[in-house]
Amino acid sequence: MTHQLRNADRRRLLQAAIGLPALALARPAMAQAWPNRPIRIIVPLAPGGSTDVMARILAERLGAALGQPTVVENRPGASGNIGMEQVARSAPDGYTLGVANVTQWAVNEYLYERMPYDTQRDLAYVSMNWELPNALTVPTAHVPATTARAFIDWAKAQPNGVAYGTGGVGSTSHLLSEFLGRQYGLTLTHVPYRGGSESLTALLRGDVQFTLDVLTNTLPSIQQGALRALAVTGSERSPLLPEVPTFAEAGLTGLSLTSWGGFVAPAGTPTAIQDRIAAALATIVAMPEVQSRFVALAARPISSTPAQMRERLDRERPTWAELVRASGARAG
Repeated sequence: MTHQLRNADRRRLLQAAIGLPALALARPAMAQAWPNRPIRIIVPLAPGGSTDVMARILAERLGAALGQPTVVENRPGASGNIGMEQVARSAPDGYTLGVANVTQWAVNEYLYERMPYDTQRDLAYVSMNWELPNALTVPTAHVPATTARAFIDWAKAQPNGVAYGTGGVGSTSHLLSEFLGRQYGLTLTHVPYRGGSESLTALLRGDVQFTLDVLTNTLPSIQQGALRALAVTGSERSPLLPEVPTFAEAGLTGLSLTSWGGFVAPAGTPTAIQDRIAAALATIVAMPEVQSRFVALAARPISSTPAQMRERLDRERPTWAELVRASGARAG
């Protein structure tokens, strides 16, 4: 009996020894097989906006680069929290990705009293892919200022202050406008609209006197002469408006933050898959046709590794947190 047990033990050990290499090879084989079915890309914002348009430009080419179709799904609501929660709760297998912007990753966590997911724990940051300046813009027919400094002087002279429009509470436009007001002693009234298009219409009518919105939303009206851009955020001028200075060039400090976006995945997505997506996207954003389409949207195409994206978020989060706190903005 003992002898039989020893033989059985030896057989089990031999089987285990034979099986171990197969198990060890299983995971690399699975990683090498990715992707072998369509990839879902969730955009947590409404169709037609700048994030959605750029997501679709990139998604189409990402599918071709990876050899599998990509399916873009819009899941708007709660400033992007609904769609991002779906990304965060998805299986970390590389078949669900999210495309969003800095609002979802570095603003909402300070804006909302309760978040349905943890932006730092539940998401894997994959790649930065565009950067959008916010432009201080005034209606040509209603505001005489032609420079940012002249606008500040004009705004201070208005007995009841000035009003500005945004696409919603807690948007980058809202937070940067409030900072401008506090920094330069302006009396401001915030008028939140249901999206950028309503805000733009109000600005053109003169219902509000300025906006500090992403340049994509105001660029056509600026080019037509109905609006006047006075300064842009960021470290460099927009190639579409080379005559418009940055805030720093205009002598106004503290307005360097931009609205930027890219790809994320559920936390736990294999590093090899994240790196492969980031590398593919770096190749895509370097394509001349992609660069020209992004520039036409007033966006600067960029690329990064996952580590670089996380580092930028870690660096910017304290500033966004302070902007939310100082603005007094709260949501849900």
